[in-house]
Amino acid sequence: MHLVEVPLVPEIRLHLAEDAIVWWARMEAEAGRSLAAPYWASAWAGGQAVARYVLDHPETAAGCRVLDLASGSGLVAIAAALAGASTVTATDIDPYAIAVIALNAAANGVAVDVSGRDVLDTDGDGADLVLAGDVFYDPSMADRMLPFLDRVVARGGRVLVGDPGRGTLPWESLEVVASYPAPTEAAFADAELARTYVLRLSRP
Repeated sequence: MHLVEVPLVPEIRLHLAEDAIVWWARMEAEAGRSLAAPYWASAWAGGQAVARYVLDHPETAAGCRVLDLASGSGLVAIAAALAGASTVTATDIDPYAIAVIALNAAANGVAVDVSGRDVLDTDGDGADLVLAGDVFYDPSMADRMLPFLDRVVARGGRVLVGDPGRGTLPWESLEVVASYPAPTEAAFADAELARTYVLRLSRP
């Protein structure tokens, strides 16, 4: 792991793997068992887009209670804190991610609360703004994610999604608010994508 600038968000530095697949193999070899993919070891394209948008439009998060969903490396949570959010909670069910988020927040001099709780059966626990980078990465996750985000909006919260246009993204429920060239140093699953988007949930 190396502390490096994030391509779309050079204001932020993260501890990232030079090659996440190699890092995953080394972790499994050391553990002697299969491990979940280290999503936290890469800066995913959708998360980079949301972080860029929040820093370019700090009024989006300033003074808000922010929930960063499936935070991974903590990139989006850190951006929200830098933009002036009143509180930021980063959630991820991977215990390795929990440790890395705390490490990355400290490296950027911001305070981020970290939780390993699965919040997808809630309505966002009162967060004013839910940020969701790269959460529609497979059908089973999408099936849980959209109802959760709908509940956030139904109680008056705001939702921003970051995604490079994966096949499971529910385009019909979202409105594009910004797009960026996909970072060339993309995570392994995003390597062939050309653009990455920030989208607002627009369901009634």
